Amino acid sequence: MTVLCRFHKNIESEFKYIRRRYGEVGVRQKPEFEDLVTKHANEIHAYLWRMLGDRDLAADCLQDVFLRAFKAYVRLDDEANFRAWLYKIATNTALSLRKREAKISSREIDLDLAAIAHDRTPHAAYEFQERMERVSNAVASLPDQQRAAIMLRKYHQLAYSEIAPILDCSESAARANVYQGLKKLRVIFSQDVESKVM
Repeated sequence: MTVLCRFHKNIESEFKYIRRRYGEVGVRQKPEFEDLVTKHANEIHAYLWRMLGDRDLAADCLQDVFLRAFKAYVRLDDEANFRAWLYKIATNTALSLRKREAKISSREIDLDLAAIAHDRTPHAAYEFQERMERVSNAVASLPDQQRAAIMLRKYHQLAYSEIAPILDCSESAARANVYQGLKKLRVIFSQDVESKVM
């Protein structure tokens, strides 16, 4: 069952509860919000997975994101950038979750080597997995703002003008977060290369 299917099953009862509690007055039509969920759920899940480093935790966080979005949807301006708005909610939810979960035991992303490296030799597949773990650990070591900015820019191809409101910063600060994060990653990987040479 895909994350989106599980999400729809779990959240439908929450939508009904919210509608009963807050009523239908001023609520946009349900199909609009469902279309928003359908359109953006997979990319928001991927973003949360990268932010949190755990697929199941990201799926739980995704539910929180869309519940918060649903509750705030009434107040959202019709002219708003829905994608950026969802990324902002996702970023805030993930950062809150990380603060609550002081110690996350494992930040490994389970890689399906058969799907990723089906044409690779076992040795090449092993090296690929090692490299992916180093990248994942290096990105996880970055400060939250830099990690989020890099993921939004490099993995999700958002413009700096879209990243800025998501991270509650100026466009130049978003650009600086990406630059500083990439600079730190270069240092980490150059040290990694030097240690292998010696």
